[in-house]
Amino acid sequence: MKYVFIKNNEGLFPIDKMCKVLEVGRRSYYWWKRSSASNKALRKEKFKELIISVYFEFKQRYGSPRITAELQSRGCKISRVTVAKYMKEMGLKSKLAKKFKVTTDSKHNYLIMDNILNREFEQAEASKAWVSDITYIPVKEGFLYLTTIIDLYDRKLIGWSLANSMATKNTTIPAWRMALKNRDVSKGLIFHSDQGVQYANNMFANILDSYKVVRSMSRKGNCWDNAVAESFFKSIKAELVYGNNLLTREQMKKEIFEYIEIWYNKKRRHSYLDYMTIEEFNNKNNNYKYVA
Repeated sequence: MKYVFIKNNEGLFPIDKMCKVLEVGRRSYYWWKRSSASNKALRKEKFKELIISVYFEFKQRYGSPRITAELQSRGCKISRVTVAKYMKEMGLKSKLAKKFKVTTDSKHNYLIMDNILNREFEQAEASKAWVSDITYIPVKEGFLYLTTIIDLYDRKLIGWSLANSMATKNTTIPAWRMALKNRDVSKGLIFHSDQGVQYANNMFANILDSYKVVRSMSRKGNCWDNAVAESFFKSIKAELVYGNNLLTREQMKKEIFEYIEIWYNKKRRHSYLDYMTIEEFNNKNNNYKYVA
C-alpha cells in the first residue's frame, strides 16, 4: 500500500521524501515499480493473445462486445473498454455490413394482411411470433435464394431453405416444414412476413390457415416492420458473403449450413440475449426445451 501511495503521488511530492516519511527504501520502491510495470505488460500481452484467439476462432465476426462476453464466459476478468482498446491497438475489426437489396415481388393480386405484429419484436415465450423473409446470395452460377423463419423469443433460426429459384415450393414451404420440426405451433402464433408473392399466394396461405396461424405482413416498402429478419440478412452477408470470393452453389450451400446450424444457432453471442448464445439463454430461462 505504501508503494502504491508513492506511485500515485509522484507528481505531487518528491519520491525521496515520501520514502523517508513512509520508511520505505528507495531501491526497494524502484524494484517494486519495475516489477509492477513488467507484470502489467505481461498481463496486457496475455489479454491480447486471448483476444486474437477468440477473434480468429469466430472467423473475424466478433467486435469488442461479443469478444468481451466470450472471454468473460471463459472466466477472464476484462472489460469491454479494455477489449476495444486492445483491438484498436492491434488493428482488429469485425466484418462490416454493406447495403443489400431484398428480393420482394409484391406485384400480385393476392390478399394482403394487416401488420398484426406491429413491430412487437420482444416476445416473452417461444412460438408466439415468427418472422420470415427471403433474400438472395450471389454465387458463381448466379444466385441462391435464402428463406428464413426466426422465433422472436430467442432469435433462433428455426426454419430455412436454399433454392435456385423463387418458387413458393422451393422457398417458403420447405422453410415452414423445417420450422415445424423444430418448434410447436402454439395457439395464436403470429407469422409475420413482407407482402411477397411467396407469402401471399393461396398455396402458402392455405398451409398457414390450416394451422390456424395469425398472418401478419409488413407495410409496403417498410423494411423496419420486419427488422429482425433484415438484421439476420445483414449479419450473414457481412460475416459470410461480402469480402469473400464467389463460391459455387454447392460450396455456398455448405457454408450457409455451417453458418446457420453450427455458428448462428449454437455459438454466436446475440446482443439481444445479453450476449448469451441461444442455448445459454434457453437454459437460463427454462421456458422452452432447447432443440439442437
